[in-house]
Amino acid sequence: MIRERVADNVYVFTSELYASVNAGAVIGPDWSVVIDTLPLPEETREMRAFVEQELGSQVRFVIYTHHHADHTFGASWFPGARVLAHKHCLRLLAERGGPGLARAKQQNREMQDVKLVLPEFTFDRGSVGLRVGNRTLEMVWLPGHSWDGSGVLISEDRVLFSGDIMMPVPFLVDGDYDQMVDSLKRLPKMKLESLVQGHGDVILRGEVGTAVKENLAYLSAVAKHVRKAGRRKDPSEVLGELEIEDCGKSRILLGGLAEELHQRNIEALFGMWFPEKQKLVA
Repeated sequence: MIRERVADNVYVFTSELYASVNAGAVIGPDWSVVIDTLPLPEETREMRAFVEQELGSQVRFVIYTHHHADHTFGASWFPGARVLAHKHCLRLLAERGGPGLARAKQQNREMQDVKLVLPEFTFDRGSVGLRVGNRTLEMVWLPGHSWDGSGVLISEDRVLFSGDIMMPVPFLVDGDYDQMVDSLKRLPKMKLESLVQGHGDVILRGEVGTAVKENLAYLSAVAKHVRKAGRRKDPSEVLGELEIEDCGKSRILLGGLAEELHQRNIEALFGMWFPEKQKLVA
């Protein structure tokens, strides 16, 4: 696990074991808030030890930016903490979390003691705030990567934990293209000092606009390619032709996962827009 301080008493923890997942912590004078957890127990326990033992601050709340396992399954390592999330996160975790955790336990013995923790408090459209000492944490709905996607803005420091709406390579397999574009366009308007992506490096103020433009350009290139395939009698001839580098992204991003994410984006978007032709590429 890599630890970085992005503002006074605001920390980012990055997984070294899976896809550079980011989690965060905001440390208050009496208690603290954790934003997402890390994918594997050993790193989440290390994160908790730093906050509660080294800094001496009890974690009272955990905020989920969305329901995906790599951001939520570590909550059981914060006993007594109360979980906040968007209302759709509660629904999706209740539907998918149990089967997902069962699969994870079959695949990885380290996950055997993990328990699913559902959100206790939820919000809907708009935003909701939480005070931690002299800081305001504003939870903002940012759908697109997933229907429940949310960001956590630390208002005084202008630090945004974006969840997976912002990643080195956009990933919309579980989301919606138009929602993702709309949410991404909102980010530069927030006048951020730092943007903590769901995965990958922290983006600093002068780079936020450029990073968002690159992701929008990537999505536009993928959309153009998918529409082209949709006009063909045999879409399969076209779908596999678009390389990730043609969209301005490198295949080595996220430890080499970028190419897989790219291909899944193309397949998913084609299925969303041209469901009647899915059998032609199956």
